[in-house]
Amino acid sequence: MDTLTIKTSTNKYNVFVGTKLRFKTQELLEKVYKSILIITDSSVSELYLKDVVQSFADNEKVYTAVVPAGESSKSAGQYFDLLTKAIGYGLDRHSLIIALGGGMIGDLAGFVAATFMRGIDYIQMPTTILAHDSSVGGKVAINHPEGKNLIGNFYPPQAVIYDVDTLHSLPDKEVRSGYAEVIKHGMISDLSLFHEVKVADLTAKLDDKIVTSQLLKGIKVKAAIVEKDEKESNIRMFLNFGHTLGHAIEAELGYGTITHGEAVAIGMLFAIRVSEDHFNISLPFGELYDFLEKNNYPLRLPEMNNDVLVSRMKKDKKSRDQHVQMVLLEQLGQPIVKEIADTDLVNLLNTFFRELG
Repeated sequence: MDTLTIKTSTNKYNVFVGTKLRFKTQELLEKVYKSILIITDSSVSELYLKDVVQSFADNEKVYTAVVPAGESSKSAGQYFDLLTKAIGYGLDRHSLIIALGGGMIGDLAGFVAATFMRGIDYIQMPTTILAHDSSVGGKVAINHPEGKNLIGNFYPPQAVIYDVDTLHSLPDKEVRSGYAEVIKHGMISDLSLFHEVKVADLTAKLDDKIVTSQLLKGIKVKAAIVEKDEKESNIRMFLNFGHTLGHAIEAELGYGTITHGEAVAIGMLFAIRVSEDHFNISLPFGELYDFLEKNNYPLRLPEMNNDVLVSRMKKDKKSRDQHVQMVLLEQLGQPIVKEIADTDLVNLLNTFFRELG
């Protein structure tokens, strides 16, 4: 088992990465809780919920709540229903919520924890590759029909328990989704990670040792940034590389039509083209495109109105005064945030989508 410690302005917590950790949940916690609510989704519950529940053999007050799998569950309705269940189960300010699942569950359960009785403890137990990113850093949220993660908070967990055994049950699209964020961390900070991942064959069986190493590298990139900027006032925005267009695509197509990481992958390609145009440089667009194409990422999308996409991009949390702020690359590994004019965006999107075919 590998352990990283994340230090923020509000707390310090450990990230545990290893195998069979779901069977050791109780012993990895620093506190004893009299009541625990495990929130998961309908896919994960069939695979791992029983294991986590049984790791609390001495605690009779372990409750569970299962929401439908998929991004559509990260909604106001599911959020309110979970609060109602927490009240009904008698949770109090000394209880614990466990977010068992992917990024959707981490965001949703974390937001429930952040707001129930003005905030109670929670831990992240990610079961996807994508969640190596979302489970670290304390950003929790639900979606609004007008945009992704528009209702949320900064609320760090008490721990992150990452059992890499759970990754073997992931469908191919979720492996792709997660590795988009892994390669993102390489592109904005760790060039060795980028060059390592860009040749990866995601269609082959996952190797625990390689995946663990790459996840740890990605988590270290995020941890270093979060420790310097917990509330996303400056450099934490760099972690949104590819997300400005990615979030707009997700919202326009309908959440769940393609995965978050698949949308971000297209967003990163676009951010590279905007960077090349803005700074008059050459970046590894072809290398990233080849990695995505080889690993069956969806690169050709249904036709979308580019003016509508720009309108959605303006709802991005980085936007200021209705102007789109994008994370660009001055060079590989050197991110920067720049304002891009609407007309430029529309023209660049027109060219970009023609290029993708």
